[in-house]
Amino acid sequence: MAEQNNGIERLLAIMARLRDPEHGCPWDVAQDFASVAPYTIEEAYEVADAIDRGDFDDLRDELGDLLLQVVFHAQMAKEQGRFDFSDVAAAICDKMERRHPHVFGDVSITDVDAQTLAWEQHKRAERAAKSEDHSALAGIARGLPEWQRSSKLQKRAATVGFDWPDVEPVLAKLREEIDEVRAEFAKGTGHDALEDEIGDVLFVCVNLARHAKVDFGNALRRANAKFERRFRRMEVLAAADGVALADLDLAQQDAYWDRAKAEEKPL
Repeated sequence: MAEQNNGIERLLAIMARLRDPEHGCPWDVAQDFASVAPYTIEEAYEVADAIDRGDFDDLRDELGDLLLQVVFHAQMAKEQGRFDFSDVAAAICDKMERRHPHVFGDVSITDVDAQTLAWEQHKRAERAAKSEDHSALAGIARGLPEWQRSSKLQKRAATVGFDWPDVEPVLAKLREEIDEVRAEFAKGTGHDALEDEIGDVLFVCVNLARHAKVDFGNALRRANAKFERRFRRMEVLAAADGVALADLDLAQQDAYWDRAKAEEKPL
């Protein structure tokens, strides 16, 4: 434990030195909460990427990068007299104990579903105490990636019963929304109408993933990895034939795509 604390204390001291107006790093000194926020989000995604790749050496490093972001924000808050890292740690400790009365108290919770329900009830009570906004949708951060915010909006609405009972009506809604996109293309309407209808399709796709208990971000990440893997293989296959993909028409490119895809099929 002492070694862990020494590591944290060392990191806090490094961050304080980097932010020193006279002897620190000019870049670090120039930053503020808003300018650092995109890096914080990026580091969180890099943690998820390391987990997805099963690279635990990289995961260790990426978790360190993410921890640095927490320390960076805490140092800036300390400079403004708002809070410091110890306050951040104390706040999350208090929250975890408060939201786990079945572990740190005498409440009995029998399974994961009951715990999820209790967790949401605790969060709802905390939001109500902190804000005058009593909507079921109160407190959902606007800085989240939009697909993630969609999922949270849908989950929150479901807590008051506003949800489809199973996946079939979601699939029907998806077909309906795709038909509306087709109709907008056929009418030749403007960009705003298409953006609106395509947004509806994406919102329903997030809902479909939620009902299937599939993480939308993970699903999209896998799709991206699959596309990249197959496209890179297309380039290799074409190069082996002495051609470049850019010099081929779409039908010829599709043939290489089919070859790359066929190589991945199990025997």
